[in-house]
Amino acid sequence: MAQQINQQRDRGLALGLLAAVIGFIVFVIILPLINQGLALHEEKMALAFRLQQYERILGRKQAVIDEIEALKAQYAEQNYLSTQNTSALASAELQEMIKQAIVEAGGQLSSTQGLPVITKNNFEHIPINVRMTGNSEVLRDVLYKIETATPLVVIDQIDIRPMRGIRNHLTHHIDSSNELSVNFQAMSFMKKPPA
Repeated sequence: MAQQINQQRDRGLALGLLAAVIGFIVFVIILPLINQGLALHEEKMALAFRLQQYERILGRKQAVIDEIEALKAQYAEQNYLSTQNTSALASAELQEMIKQAIVEAGGQLSSTQGLPVITKNNFEHIPINVRMTGNSEVLRDVLYKIETATPLVVIDQIDIRPMRGIRNHLTHHIDSSNELSVNFQAMSFMKKPPA
């Protein structure tokens, strides 16, 4: 009987030792391998998702190129930029356009002066200073004509001042005037000519 108990105890120890060795192998070797496999699987799925996104983007490449070309064509049709060959010609064209707008609105052009050209991002900014007189309706008409002009003209640094009235010889008071003295800077744009 003692021998049977010893055999059962030895068998229990052997099974316990076998279970410990199997548990050790599972926790030290197999579980890290499974975790590594799961991590690699997740990374593979993430990379496959990214690849699908890049393929979709590449699939749209031609559509984007076509859209850019359509926008360039539309931009060219709208005549936003001066088509003159030089900045001096563009400045003269701008001065003439503004002179016409002032005269047609019933105002008086005092002076126009071309300013140095500013080059930014392959575009030349063609600024001029303008001095004019007229009432508020004239100013409104001039600004509207400039705003709706082609090529595009931008108004900057506008200064509007009422003109002093004329002294009445009978009452010796200054009669009010609805005339305005207006100074502003107008700017048109053109592509920088190739060097």
